[in-house]
Amino acid sequence: MRRHLLSAVAAAAVIAGHGPVWADEAAAQRWIDDEFQPSTLSKDEQMAEMQWFIDAAQPYAGMEINVLSEGIPTHSYESEVLTKAFEEITGIKVNHQILGEGEVVQAVQTQLQTGRNLYDGYVNDSDLIGTHSRLQLAYPLTDMMGGDWAGTTSPTLDLDDFMGIQFTTGPDGKLYQLPDQQFANLYWFRKDWFDDEANKAAFKEKYGYDLGVPVNWSAYEDIADFFTNDVKEVDGTAIYGHMDYGKRAPDLGWRMTDAWLSMAGAGDKGEPNGIPVDEWGIRMEAGTCNPVGASVSRGGAANGPAAVYAIRKWDEWLRNYAPPGAASYDFYQSLPALSQGNVAQQIFWYTAFTADMVKPKSEGNNTVDDEGTPLWRMAPSPHGPYWEDGQKVGYQDVGSWTFLKSTPADRAQAAWLYAQFVTSKTVDVKKSHVGLTFIRDSSVNHESFTERAPKLGGLVEFYRSPDRVAWSPTGINVPDYPKLAQIWWQQIGDVNSGAFTPQEAMDRLAEEMDITMGRMQAADESAGVYGGCGPRLNEPQDASFWLEQEGSPKAKLENEKPQGQTVNYDELVQRWQSQ
Repeated sequence: MRRHLLSAVAAAAVIAGHGPVWADEAAAQRWIDDEFQPSTLSKDEQMAEMQWFIDAAQPYAGMEINVLSEGIPTHSYESEVLTKAFEEITGIKVNHQILGEGEVVQAVQTQLQTGRNLYDGYVNDSDLIGTHSRLQLAYPLTDMMGGDWAGTTSPTLDLDDFMGIQFTTGPDGKLYQLPDQQFANLYWFRKDWFDDEANKAAFKEKYGYDLGVPVNWSAYEDIADFFTNDVKEVDGTAIYGHMDYGKRAPDLGWRMTDAWLSMAGAGDKGEPNGIPVDEWGIRMEAGTCNPVGASVSRGGAANGPAAVYAIRKWDEWLRNYAPPGAASYDFYQSLPALSQGNVAQQIFWYTAFTADMVKPKSEGNNTVDDEGTPLWRMAPSPHGPYWEDGQKVGYQDVGSWTFLKSTPADRAQAAWLYAQFVTSKTVDVKKSHVGLTFIRDSSVNHESFTERAPKLGGLVEFYRSPDRVAWSPTGINVPDYPKLAQIWWQQIGDVNSGAFTPQEAMDRLAEEMDITMGRMQAADESAGVYGGCGPRLNEPQDASFWLEQEGSPKAKLENEKPQGQTVNYDELVQRWQSQ
């Protein structure tokens, strides 16, 4: 009732030519004194930043806008807490809706295709940077900040402080999206079990090398087998050497497109994504903007030996080393399963889960001790036998504020104000403590995270290390993310069900991507839909032609399981801290 009353008062005040009566220094000060601590800014600097928002929001006071994001703790905090703060401080009411990631992508795609304004702003993964820069249906923030949105662009935004800004910049050099949350795909393991002297001795005797953080997939597989079939149980509880998920759902597609193929060694060297073949197996020659194919027959690598190996290992490990039922889990179900405390390691683990994995024992988390200190750690993920130094090592998600041109300008600017508010220096340290999805250098380096680091299992050390830049989102080779992403989960799901072998599934996947890109090519050539940067498919050739070339696609290795290699975790962290 109070909120509706305030909105009515605000509307009346705007009609009368006055700002909202409650959007003043007193409201901002209350939030600064209580919720918005700690901060990289002094309270006076926070107040100055909030005063700018109060003034800039005057033309939009009383407006009610709608934004959409996926469901992770960071966005729950924004939806439940920061919307209230923003409304009290600026007079703009925000309905911040949370849906599953697949539904968010679908909503973005629907608005792009129909031109109907479904939401005034989206937290849309930077994986769509190739899509937005080609379609030109999203507001280019660089142009807007220097033009029509200059008056609603905060002078304290400080783009240089954002860690993922390079991932939300198109090949034209323009910023299309503003990072809101960021997390990497790393390796997770039970350090207490790895440090156990009996486990170390038994592993060394069986495999001939030390139990530690796996450097390659051979070691990961050895460790998975060791804990599943040799250790078998801890304190009377059955344990397993691996955790993953396999439900035939959109999550399964991202499980693979989030650099799984490149972690195995598909694709080429190059940063932040392989050149000319990226982690999706799509080929786009250096210096061009036109993808030429995903199939090996067109120079791609989506159905090449490295990609097939990657899918085969995912399937084998899920069947042989994961807890019963894991093959039917989706992305969201795999998290609470891990917190049960019966898994030794997970090769594909998102740091977005950290907030849940540091919850106390009293909340059912069996991976922390009685004082709440993690019994686990995170480290770089191992790579497969096809991987070469200089290739992409892993994925980093950069969920970013995106505004579509089909949104009316006033609503888009009100949403732009909200986006800047929830990423502002006033708010960001506290938000980072809640969600643990860092976007600002200044926040991760804040003294409060130095104090909290021992309770976060290596997250702070990773994000303070120079290594973090080696983890990157989907790149610009992918011409239309929504159209192509939906192909993946359906084909990979057929492997999990046993309907197709990994080779058959990847052949079908690569063919479907080429067929879909062929349609994009026709649309671009006839109507310029992709701005001249749509696909231009190579003519198919015998696979041997491409497999004999240097680079990707790579020919099948005679030995896909070289000697396992591990590294000591404490030495790894010391290396991070000394760089």
